[in-house]
Formats: sequence, structure tokens, C-alpha cells
Amino acid sequence: MAALGPLMCRALLPALPRLGRRGVRALRRSPVRVLPPKKERPEPAEARPDPPRERPPQPAVERSAAGPGLWYEKAAPGDRRLGKVVTIAKSKKFRDNHGKVLLEGLRLIKDALEAGAVPQTLFFSTVGHLKELPEAQIKRASLVKVKFEDIKIWSDLVTPQGLLGIFAKPDCAKMTYPAAQLTSSLPLLLICDNIRDPGNLGTILRSAAGAGCEKVLVTKGCVDPWEPKVLRAGMGAHFRLPIIANLDWESVPSNLPAGVQVCVADNKDPGARAKTTSVLREAGGAGSAPGNPKAPVKSRPNAAPEHEDEEGAAGIPELATQCYYEDWARTPVAVVIGGETHGLSVDALHLAASTGGKRLVIPVVPGVDSLNAAIAAAIVLFEGKRQLLQRHRQEDNRQKFPAELG
Repeated sequence: MAALGPLMCRALLPALPRLGRRGVRALRRSPVRVLPPKKERPEPAEARPDPPRERPPQPAVERSAAGPGLWYEKAAPGDRRLGKVVTIAKSKKFRDNHGKVLLEGLRLIKDALEAGAVPQTLFFSTVGHLKELPEAQIKRASLVKVKFEDIKIWSDLVTPQGLLGIFAKPDCAKMTYPAAQLTSSLPLLLICDNIRDPGNLGTILRSAAGAGCEKVLVTKGCVDPWEPKVLRAGMGAHFRLPIIANLDWESVPSNLPAGVQVCVADNKDPGARAKTTSVLREAGGAGSAPGNPKAPVKSRPNAAPEHEDEEGAAGIPELATQCYYEDWARTPVAVVIGGETHGLSVDALHLAASTGGKRLVIPVVPGVDSLNAAIAAAIVLFEGKRQLLQRHRQEDNRQKFPAELG
């Protein structure tokens, strides 16, 4: 037993350090945190769907002083709806695809509402603007109060009024035009051809409304009538008479009354022969191929004059030419106004020739190329109005005094 004692001790000695190291590592470990048991919630008798997530709080809504049922909201900082104003104003594609237009200013918005245009969103800087608008029409629109500085950023006006409106693009067939405009309407129509300048088109529309035109047709190639600059220059004319835009020449006759005579405003000398070279210059080189009035002809700036004469003689019709103040306004009548840069298109000349129309010339001092398109339109339209009214009075007199006039 004594001999076995040292051997057993040496066999046990290597295990002692290992036990010591394990004990040290065990002491270095972090204690385990014991969590209390979760309280079990009682299961509902019936399984119900999770409730919907709550929406973020909307901007503060205040009651306006315009009426007891009229509410508006304050735009929060960084409101993106104002950004849409610029998109609508500058993008014709966006206006056409989404059917929206931008109107600015109290008078224009008020005229639109009275004509039946549908407002979608109105941005205003003071509640006083709402008091001047019909409450029944703006009640269903989103009314957003914004800072005047924000409207000034988006506005194109030098002195903004603090009122912007996004409207559904008006449909002339659904509009309600002023009674005074309808009673003063004449069988006089206007066709716009290659009017590219927004200010000119807006002024032309304003003159057409003032002359009592029945409607205005705007062909392809003209500036968009719903562009903000055209709207401002029109001064509410868009909501006083029907304006049918983006027409191709094939569809123009279907928008004209039966038996209409189409005349074209021109700047040629009535005593001179209509030269093809000047017609092609005014049309910007866009002519018609011989035998096919609808096929365009590419301009040839280096072509000889005699070749241009042959091409014009084959594809461009000759129209009787007279001064604008001579008798030409028959019932009904349409006048074509061409743009200053591109002038009258050959399609307009063909339409006039097919209806027995004429060239109407406004004589100017020699050396002056032509008048502004808007000025020329006003002169011709109001002269047409004068002739139609005079013809109407003569017919009334014949009915009242048939024996004396016979």
C-alpha cells in the first residue's frame, strides 16, 4: 500500500492543473441573465385581421372665412404639389396625357369657373381670394393655402396675384359660354394656321371673341392654346367661345358649317399676279406634290425661280385677290390667319379654293413686309363683322319694306 501511494499521486497530479484552468474559465464567463416569464395574452374568441396602419397626420385644416362649408389646408414645408404646377405649365405632353391645365390670376380663374370648368386644386396666399370666387364651384376642389413667396417662385408673372389653379382640361362641347357672347355671335369663323408665337395666338383669340366669332379652329403646327402665355394674352377668350385645337387639315372641313366660304388673309398687292415664289417663301417651303394636295413637298432653296414657278403652277391654286374692305363676307364665312414666320400653308389655299374663297389683302406702305399676325387678324375679323351686320340690316329692311325696296 505504501508503494502504491506515490504512483497514484503522480497519476493524479496532471489532472489537477486542468481542473484549475476550467475553474478559472468558468469564473470569467458572464453570468446568465434570467428573464421573467412573459405574460400570456388570452386568445380572442374569433380571429380578427390586423388593424390597418394609421396614416401620417395631415396638415392642419382650418375653416376659412369665405363660407361655413368651405375648408382649406395649410401647405406643409416641402409640399410637392406646387411642383406639379411647373410641370403642367411647361409640358404640353403632360397636359395632353393627364388632361390638366394651369390657370393663374383671379379674373382668368373666375371666368373659367363661370363657364363650367372643373377645378381640381387651388393654391392661394390669402383667404380673401376665396371670397371673390363662387363657393359652389370651388367647394369640391382641394384648397391649399401657401406662402406668397412660394407662389412667386412658380409664377411666370412679374407681379403675381397669389392665386393658381389646376383645372381639368376644358371640353368646349360641355362649356357654358356667357349669354352676351352667344347673342352677339356671328356666322364668322377663324382658322389659325402656323401661329407659333404664344402672344400672337392669345391676342388673336381675344380679337375673335371681341368680333363675335362663332368658333376658332387651331390646326396642327400652331402653339398649344392652353399654354400659360397664350392663356394670359387671351384674357379669358378661352372661356367665351369654342376653341377646337390640334386639328389636321383633313378634319377641318367637318368642323365648318355647310356652305361656308373660306378666305385667307394675305399681304400681296391685289393688282399683282400671285407668284408661286412668294407663296413658297411664306409657307416655309412646305408645298404640295402635283396631283396630291396632301403630300408635302420638300423645300429646295437652291432651285431656280422658273422651276419654282412650274412647281407652284401644278400644286398651288390661284385665288381671286381683293382688299379686305371690299365686299367678301358671305354667310357663313371663315378666315384663315397665317403665322408671321411660316405664313399660310398650301392646305389652307386648297381649302379656300374648294369653297370659292378669296385672298384678303391689307394694303401697307411700300417697303413694309407685312403686319403682325394678331393685328392683321383683328383688322380682317372686325371688317368681316361690319360687313355681316350691314348685310343683316339690309335683309331686315327688305323684310320690313318689301314694296319700297322692290
